[in-house]
Amino acid sequence: MPRTRARGSPRKASLRSLAVSDAFKSYVLDQLDDLGDVVPRSMFGGVGLYSRGVFFGIIARDMLYLKVDETTRADYEGAGMRPFKPYPDRAGTMQYYAVPVGVLEASEDLVAWARKAVAVAKRATPRA
Repeated sequence: MPRTRARGSPRKASLRSLAVSDAFKSYVLDQLDDLGDVVPRSMFGGVGLYSRGVFFGIIARDMLYLKVDETTRADYEGAGMRPFKPYPDRAGTMQYYAVPVGVLEASEDLVAWARKAVAVAKRATPRA
């Protein structure tokens, strides 16, 4: 009789976990310091990043993803980066792309990319 994994088994759970290490979260926040008032908020095991109330980034599985649209997506794709896919075993992605390591490691570059992501998020936010 074949063995089946129980719901919530460690392997299945690891595919679904968006957990972020404290060290990576601190590193990203330090790198974004010059952006100003960045607020991290826990969400579904990952971390949402907000700038003055605007949701512009996600930290998940120790990767940083920033909000993109048709004006910025090519920068990420040109660097070989992929969109955020919260659950690898499900179809669909979100309009957030992984940040290239070289950008992540250069605070000035990361802040410039983050400013663009904030602008994208502001344009995408419906006005009441």
